[in-house]
Amino acid sequence: MTPPELPLIERFPALRVLPRAPLGRFPSPVISVGTLAPGLWLKREDLNAEPLGGNKIRALEFLLGGVAAGDTVVTVGAAGSTHALATVVYARQLGARARCFRWHQEMNPAARQVAARTTTETGDSRLSRTVVGAYTRSLAARLRGAHWIPAGGSSPLGILGQVNAGLEIAKQIAEGLLPLPDRVVVPLGTGGTVAGLALGLAIANVATEIVAVRVVPRIVANAGHVRTLAARTARLIERTTGAGLPRPDARGVRVVHEFFGGAYGRATPAGDRVARDCLERTGIVVDPTYGAKALAAATALAKERGGTTLFWLSFDGRWMAR
Repeated sequence: MTPPELPLIERFPALRVLPRAPLGRFPSPVISVGTLAPGLWLKREDLNAEPLGGNKIRALEFLLGGVAAGDTVVTVGAAGSTHALATVVYARQLGARARCFRWHQEMNPAARQVAARTTTETGDSRLSRTVVGAYTRSLAARLRGAHWIPAGGSSPLGILGQVNAGLEIAKQIAEGLLPLPDRVVVPLGTGGTVAGLALGLAIANVATEIVAVRVVPRIVANAGHVRTLAARTARLIERTTGAGLPRPDARGVRVVHEFFGGAYGRATPAGDRVARDCLERTGIVVDPTYGAKALAAATALAKERGGTTLFWLSFDGRWMAR
């Protein structure tokens, strides 16, 4: 059976000229989880692909679109990066050799499992002492002709997949599958998911606040960086299609910092509590690096402000229980 057309391609048919690897199963479902907090919904990105779901699949469909069997794919990330793991898994599924240059981070149990699986997939457990060291090693591979995948998949090409996610939400609202959210709560790392959602929702004229919960240092995760990514992605669509696009309202994206916990990968008490609650009440695994911190923010906002809160479940924890 032919998979349904992406809302992004329905909206901009000229984007069909861009190579795309059909890795995901879309749309990812939305479910109500009012047992966690009043008016709380989840966007189940963890269910959007096999053998490994998660929000990174959307970017990789475009970033791996030109990859053929026998190619070498290179990316970078922290030791327990879910982007790094997803890139390796799906590059290998396409028949490519995958290399991932990683650096040390503060670890938690989920990050250790991600790191171990990345090592198994690549056969390489070496870690660089610094971020600069990892990028330097990756550059040597790129100069030898490897296909480059940026950290987090956060380039305009990769962000197209997240623009599609914003249009997908708009379609689910129009179909009555989801109430119009008062806010969408998303982990903020390299910024691609937040930027793409903001642009997609602006294109669809869906007025909702995006609450970006910072899970990495401010130098990487900040509102200015998100705006820049959204603008660069809009220009890519405009160049390819000839269409004029609206830009996201700067006031529509709010970055919150108080759930960070002081380090990437460092679990927080609030995150641990809400992750345990989520697992007990729904059976859904939420990771401590990204999801638990953002879910703690989502449940707090749902209880304090009411209305409808949509939490972006970006991590696939199903494989950890297999």
